[in-house]
Amino acid sequence: MNRINKKLVEGKKLLSIYFTAGYPKLGDTVKIIEDLEKNGVDLIEIGLPFSDPLADGPTIQESSTIALENGMHTELLFKQLKDIRKSVSIPLIIMGYFNPVFQYGVEAFCKRCQEIGIDGLILPDLPLDVYQNEYEHIFKKYGLINVFLITPQTSDDRIEQIDSASYGFIYMVSSASTTGAKEGFGEEQKNYFERIASLKLANPQIVGFGISNAETFNQATQSSKGAIIGSAFIKHLAKNGVDSISGFIKNIR
Repeated sequence: MNRINKKLVEGKKLLSIYFTAGYPKLGDTVKIIEDLEKNGVDLIEIGLPFSDPLADGPTIQESSTIALENGMHTELLFKQLKDIRKSVSIPLIIMGYFNPVFQYGVEAFCKRCQEIGIDGLILPDLPLDVYQNEYEHIFKKYGLINVFLITPQTSDDRIEQIDSASYGFIYMVSSASTTGAKEGFGEEQKNYFERIASLKLANPQIVGFGISNAETFNQATQSSKGAIIGSAFIKHLAKNGVDSISGFIKNIR
Protein backbone atom coordinates (compact mmCIF):
# COMPACT_ATOMS: atom_id res chain seq x y z
CA MET A 1 0.00 0.00 0.00
CA ASN A 2 1.21 3.50 -0.85
CA ARG A 3 2.40 5.48 2.19
CA ILE A 4 -0.24 8.14 1.46
CA ASN A 5 -3.05 5.60 1.71
CA LYS A 6 -1.61 4.23 4.96
CA LYS A 7 -1.47 7.73 6.41
CA LEU A 8 -5.03 8.55 5.35
CA VAL A 9 -6.52 5.71 7.41
CA GLU A 10 -4.94 6.95 10.63
CA GLY A 11 -7.51 8.22 13.08
CA LYS A 12 -6.39 11.83 13.28
CA LYS A 13 -6.42 15.09 11.34
CA LEU A 14 -3.37 15.29 9.12
CA LEU A 15 -0.93 18.18 8.88
CA SER A 16 0.85 18.54 5.55
CA ILE A 17 3.61 21.09 5.03
CA TYR A 18 4.67 22.51 1.68
CA PHE A 19 8.08 24.04 1.11
CA THR A 20 10.13 24.90 -1.96
CA ALA A 21 13.13 22.67 -2.64
CA GLY A 22 16.38 24.62 -2.60
CA TYR A 23 15.01 27.38 -0.35
CA PRO A 24 16.15 29.26 1.67
CA LYS A 25 19.49 27.75 0.67
CA LEU A 26 20.23 25.17 -1.99
CA GLY A 27 21.31 22.51 0.49
CA ASP A 28 18.43 22.90 2.95
CA THR A 29 16.03 20.44 1.31
CA VAL A 30 16.86 17.25 3.21
CA LYS A 31 17.27 18.96 6.60
CA ILE A 32 13.84 20.57 6.29
CA ILE A 33 12.21 17.23 5.43
CA GLU A 34 13.91 15.43 8.31
CA ASP A 35 13.04 18.16 10.82
CA LEU A 36 9.41 18.27 9.71
CA GLU A 37 9.04 14.54 10.32
CA LYS A 38 10.78 14.77 13.71
CA ASN A 39 8.26 17.43 14.72
CA GLY A 40 5.20 15.36 13.90
CA VAL A 41 4.20 16.46 10.40
CA ASP A 42 2.17 13.78 8.61
CA LEU A 43 2.88 14.52 4.94
CA ILE A 44 5.36 16.74 3.11
CA GLU A 45 4.88 18.45 -0.23
CA ILE A 46 8.22 19.24 -1.83
CA GLY A 47 7.84 22.13 -4.25
CA LEU A 48 9.76 21.80 -7.51
CA PRO A 49 10.50 25.44 -8.39
CA PHE A 50 9.30 26.72 -11.73
CA SER A 51 9.89 30.03 -13.50
CA ASP A 52 6.19 30.76 -14.11
CA PRO A 53 4.21 29.55 -11.07
CA LEU A 54 0.79 30.95 -11.99
CA ALA A 55 -1.20 29.33 -9.17
CA ASP A 56 1.13 30.50 -6.43
CA GLY A 57 0.94 33.65 -4.38
CA PRO A 58 3.83 36.08 -3.93
CA THR A 59 5.47 34.23 -1.03
CA ILE A 60 5.81 30.93 -2.86
CA GLN A 61 6.65 32.70 -6.13
CA GLU A 62 9.52 34.48 -4.41
CA SER A 63 10.78 31.26 -2.82
CA SER A 64 10.66 29.58 -6.23
CA THR A 65 12.63 32.42 -7.80
CA ILE A 66 15.27 32.27 -5.07
CA ALA A 67 15.52 28.48 -5.31
CA LEU A 68 16.09 28.71 -9.07
CA GLU A 69 18.69 31.41 -8.53
CA ASN A 70 20.33 29.13 -5.95
CA GLY A 71 20.68 26.52 -8.70
CA MET A 72 17.80 24.13 -7.95
CA HIS A 73 16.58 22.01 -10.87
CA THR A 74 14.85 18.65 -11.33
CA GLU A 75 17.92 16.42 -11.52
CA LEU A 76 19.53 18.11 -8.53
CA LEU A 77 16.37 17.56 -6.47
CA PHE A 78 16.47 13.87 -7.31
CA LYS A 79 20.13 13.72 -6.29
CA GLN A 80 19.38 15.48 -2.99
CA LEU A 81 16.58 13.00 -2.24
CA LYS A 82 18.35 9.80 -3.33
CA ASP A 83 18.88 8.59 0.26
CA ILE A 84 15.87 10.25 1.88
CA ARG A 85 14.20 6.94 2.74
CA LYS A 86 17.13 6.07 5.00
CA SER A 87 15.97 8.77 7.43
CA VAL A 88 12.33 9.62 6.60
CA SER A 89 9.27 7.35 6.60
CA ILE A 90 6.27 9.67 6.13
CA PRO A 91 4.67 10.26 2.71
CA LEU A 92 6.54 12.60 0.36
CA ILE A 93 4.81 14.32 -2.54
CA ILE A 94 6.43 16.43 -5.24
CA MET A 95 4.30 19.43 -6.16
CA GLY A 96 4.99 21.55 -9.18
CA TYR A 97 4.02 22.27 -12.74
CA PHE A 98 3.78 19.84 -15.59
CA ASN A 99 6.33 21.53 -17.87
CA PRO A 100 9.46 20.43 -15.94
CA VAL A 101 8.05 16.90 -15.70
CA PHE A 102 7.33 16.84 -19.44
CA GLN A 103 10.78 18.24 -20.24
CA TYR A 104 12.42 15.58 -18.08
CA GLY A 105 10.26 12.87 -19.65
CA VAL A 106 7.13 11.75 -17.82
CA GLU A 107 8.11 8.10 -17.52
CA ALA A 108 11.71 8.91 -16.61
CA PHE A 109 10.44 11.35 -13.96
CA CYS A 110 8.04 8.80 -12.48
CA LYS A 111 10.71 6.11 -12.50
CA ARG A 112 13.10 8.33 -10.54
CA CYS A 113 10.33 9.13 -8.09
CA GLN A 114 9.76 5.43 -7.46
CA GLU A 115 13.49 4.76 -7.02
CA ILE A 116 13.79 7.55 -4.43
CA GLY A 117 10.58 6.74 -2.57
CA ILE A 118 8.28 9.56 -3.64
CA ASP A 119 4.63 8.62 -3.05
CA GLY A 120 2.70 11.07 -5.21
CA LEU A 121 2.63 14.11 -7.45
CA ILE A 122 0.54 17.27 -7.46
CA LEU A 123 0.58 18.94 -10.88
CA PRO A 124 -2.19 21.56 -10.89
CA ASP A 125 -1.88 22.33 -14.62
CA LEU A 126 -2.16 18.69 -15.79
CA PRO A 127 -5.79 18.33 -16.97
CA LEU A 128 -7.79 15.33 -15.81
CA ASP A 129 -8.56 14.05 -19.30
CA VAL A 130 -4.93 14.39 -20.46
CA TYR A 131 -3.78 12.53 -17.37
CA GLN A 132 -6.27 9.73 -17.88
CA ASN A 133 -5.66 9.37 -21.62
CA GLU A 134 -1.88 9.70 -21.70
CA TYR A 135 -0.22 9.32 -18.31
CA GLU A 136 -2.34 7.43 -15.79
CA HIS A 137 -0.83 4.08 -16.75
CA ILE A 138 2.67 5.49 -16.18
CA PHE A 139 1.81 6.86 -12.74
CA LYS A 140 0.30 3.52 -11.73
CA LYS A 141 3.24 1.59 -13.15
CA TYR A 142 5.55 3.40 -10.76
CA GLY A 143 3.18 3.40 -7.78
CA LEU A 144 2.56 7.15 -7.78
CA ILE A 145 -0.67 8.77 -6.63
CA ASN A 146 -1.72 11.78 -8.70
CA VAL A 147 -3.49 14.33 -6.52
CA PHE A 148 -6.14 16.50 -8.18
CA LEU A 149 -7.30 19.93 -7.05
CA ILE A 150 -10.84 21.23 -6.63
CA THR A 151 -11.95 24.81 -5.91
CA PRO A 152 -15.17 26.51 -4.79
CA GLN A 153 -15.96 27.01 -8.49
CA THR A 154 -15.65 23.31 -9.38
CA SER A 155 -19.05 21.84 -10.19
CA ASP A 156 -20.40 18.83 -8.32
CA ASP A 157 -20.28 16.78 -11.53
CA ARG A 158 -16.63 17.64 -12.08
CA ILE A 159 -15.80 16.91 -8.45
CA GLU A 160 -17.37 13.47 -8.79
CA GLN A 161 -15.31 12.85 -11.95
CA ILE A 162 -12.16 13.79 -10.04
CA ASP A 163 -13.21 11.59 -7.14
CA SER A 164 -13.66 8.63 -9.49
CA ALA A 165 -10.20 9.19 -10.98
CA SER A 166 -8.50 9.56 -7.59
CA TYR A 167 -7.02 6.88 -5.37
CA GLY A 168 -5.47 8.93 -2.58
CA PHE A 169 -6.83 12.27 -1.45
CA ILE A 170 -8.31 15.33 -3.12
CA TYR A 171 -6.54 18.66 -2.68
CA MET A 172 -9.36 20.99 -1.70
CA VAL A 173 -8.38 24.57 -2.54
CA SER A 174 -10.07 26.81 0.02
CA SER A 175 -10.61 29.77 -2.30
CA ALA A 176 -10.35 30.86 -5.92
CA SER A 177 -7.32 33.04 -5.24
CA THR A 178 -3.64 32.19 -5.43
CA THR A 179 -1.86 30.61 -2.48
CA GLY A 180 -1.22 32.62 0.64
CA ALA A 181 -1.80 32.73 4.38
CA LYS A 182 -5.04 34.19 5.72
CA GLU A 183 -6.25 35.06 9.19
CA GLY A 184 -9.45 33.03 9.00
CA PHE A 185 -12.18 31.66 6.78
CA GLY A 186 -15.42 33.48 5.94
CA GLU A 187 -18.93 32.11 5.56
CA GLU A 188 -18.47 31.46 1.84
CA GLN A 189 -15.53 29.16 2.50
CA LYS A 190 -17.25 27.43 5.41
CA ASN A 191 -20.28 26.77 3.21
CA TYR A 192 -17.95 25.35 0.56
CA PHE A 193 -16.35 23.01 3.09
CA GLU A 194 -19.81 21.81 4.14
CA ARG A 195 -20.92 21.37 0.50
CA ILE A 196 -17.97 19.12 -0.26
CA ALA A 197 -18.52 17.14 2.94
CA SER A 198 -22.16 16.58 1.95
CA LEU A 199 -21.09 14.94 -1.33
CA LYS A 200 -19.66 12.03 0.68
CA LEU A 201 -16.79 11.48 -1.74
CA ALA A 202 -14.89 8.20 -1.81
CA ASN A 203 -11.55 9.99 -1.33
CA PRO A 204 -10.76 12.13 1.73
CA GLN A 205 -10.03 15.81 1.24
CA ILE A 206 -7.09 17.83 2.50
CA VAL A 207 -7.55 21.61 2.47
CA GLY A 208 -4.90 23.97 1.13
CA PHE A 209 -4.52 27.73 0.56
CA GLY A 210 -5.04 30.08 3.49
CA ILE A 211 -3.96 27.82 6.37
CA SER A 212 -1.50 29.67 8.57
CA ASN A 213 -2.08 28.93 12.26
CA ALA A 214 -3.91 26.71 14.73
CA GLU A 215 -7.21 28.55 14.19
CA THR A 216 -7.29 28.13 10.42
CA PHE A 217 -5.98 24.55 10.71
CA ASN A 218 -8.83 23.65 13.05
CA GLN A 219 -11.42 25.41 10.87
CA ALA A 220 -10.18 23.68 7.73
CA THR A 221 -10.17 20.22 9.30
CA GLN A 222 -13.65 20.30 10.82
CA SER A 223 -15.07 18.79 7.63
CA SER A 224 -11.90 17.37 6.05
CA LYS A 225 -9.13 14.88 6.76
CA GLY A 226 -6.35 17.42 7.01
CA ALA A 227 -4.84 20.72 5.96
CA ILE A 228 -1.77 21.97 4.09
CA ILE A 229 0.37 24.90 5.17
CA GLY A 230 2.71 26.46 2.62
CA SER A 231 3.11 30.23 2.52
CA ALA A 232 3.09 30.68 6.30
CA PHE A 233 5.82 28.06 6.68
CA ILE A 234 7.95 29.63 3.95
CA LYS A 235 7.59 33.04 5.62
CA HIS A 236 8.69 31.42 8.88
CA LEU A 237 11.78 29.95 7.20
CA ALA A 238 12.62 33.31 5.66
CA LYS A 239 12.37 35.08 9.00
CA ASN A 240 13.70 32.46 11.41
CA GLY A 241 15.79 30.01 9.38
CA VAL A 242 15.74 26.24 9.11
CA ASP A 243 16.65 25.64 12.77
CA SER A 244 13.29 27.00 13.97
CA ILE A 245 10.91 24.40 12.53
CA SER A 246 9.84 22.89 15.85
CA GLY A 247 8.42 26.19 17.10
CA PHE A 248 6.34 26.65 13.98
CA ILE A 249 4.77 23.19 14.17
CA LYS A 250 4.04 23.50 17.92
CA ASN A 251 1.98 26.61 17.17
CA ILE A 252 -0.24 24.67 14.77
CA ARG A 253 -1.31 21.79 17.00
